[in-house]
Amino acid sequence: MIKIVTDSTADIPLSVREDYGIEMVPLKVHFGEETYLDAITIHPEQFYDKLSKAEQLPTTSQPSPVDFLDTYKKLSVDEDVEIISIHLSSALSGTYQSAVLAKSLLEDKANVTIIDSKSASYGLGLLVIAAAEAVKQGKNKAEIIRLVQDLRNGTKIYFVVDTLEYLKKGGRIGKASALLGSLLNIKPILTGNEAGEAAPLDKVRGHKKAMLRIIEMMKEDFAGKEIKVTVGHCKAQESADELSLMVKEHFQINDIKCIDIGPVIGTHVGPGTAAVFAHLA
Repeated sequence: MIKIVTDSTADIPLSVREDYGIEMVPLKVHFGEETYLDAITIHPEQFYDKLSKAEQLPTTSQPSPVDFLDTYKKLSVDEDVEIISIHLSSALSGTYQSAVLAKSLLEDKANVTIIDSKSASYGLGLLVIAAAEAVKQGKNKAEIIRLVQDLRNGTKIYFVVDTLEYLKKGGRIGKASALLGSLLNIKPILTGNEAGEAAPLDKVRGHKKAMLRIIEMMKEDFAGKEIKVTVGHCKAQESADELSLMVKEHFQINDIKCIDIGPVIGTHVGPGTAAVFAHLA
């Protein structure tokens, strides 16, 4: 029996996790002295509401090794259980390392394979759902790991932030760059690179131009290929709908999923962010 484990930054809706039997270990979000469990005691709507009223930017923290250890032990009651644990990019968080340390504490008492998604949000979520679907199809552990690695290598993420304020507060860019960018209405477009880091792709002036530039990049990356697309957003449903329509206009895609980007990723990119997660069909 194979069990799939991930963390809350995968931004997989609860109903989907329940359908597939995906186990989720939450990261934490801290508003001053208040601590919340991502996707358990705080959800996107509550988070963005609190964020709009907060005087200081919240902080986030990874699960402890004990959090993972407890999960692995719970799932390993039956000796024939194999666990595939897929997590937020190790270049962005210590979550993956916590999982690795938890595995070492098991002392071979459970069969656990830990995978660095080298991605975030639904870039991670896609891998987790693909693994869970493969479990339902009866694929073995080696086949599932290979499938996840292939999908990881073939997935592209494009995201545009509405304001540079959150990247500045999080220490991702300098104060002067943020001020100049805001004055010029600069919308940076970012991606996840091969190392699993957030990397700049381009910067354009204005929301509409940013959306069009994402479509251009998608055409460059997937010219003539059949793709699947998910759109994500941080309290920006209008932007997500606009982006979905543009994707449908330029690609032969009828069904586009739309997901809320959760509190942990939202802390660092801010409300108004819109993202496209695309991979070969």
